[in-house]
Amino acid sequence: MPKVVVDVMPKPEILDPQGKAVLGALPRLGFSGVTDVRQGKRFELELDTVDDAVLGEVEKMAETLLSNPVIENYTVRVEA
Repeated sequence: MPKVVVDVMPKPEILDPQGKAVLGALPRLGFSGVTDVRQGKRFELELDTVDDAVLGEVEKMAETLLSNPVIENYTVRVEA
């Protein structure tokens, strides 16, 4: 069954307090070398078929329900 993945991330100019919290915790847990963390969301949609029309519908889903386009960017991709 085909799977379409929608990744949603805060826009670069939007503060990401969850990402900053993870960034602050990593050195305390012994991890080094990480300079920035951004936290987002991933949606996996299993579909009957995937074609251009279906991907257009998924784009609409991503823009109207899965993300807030004012503060988030999203990408839609088909996963094998």
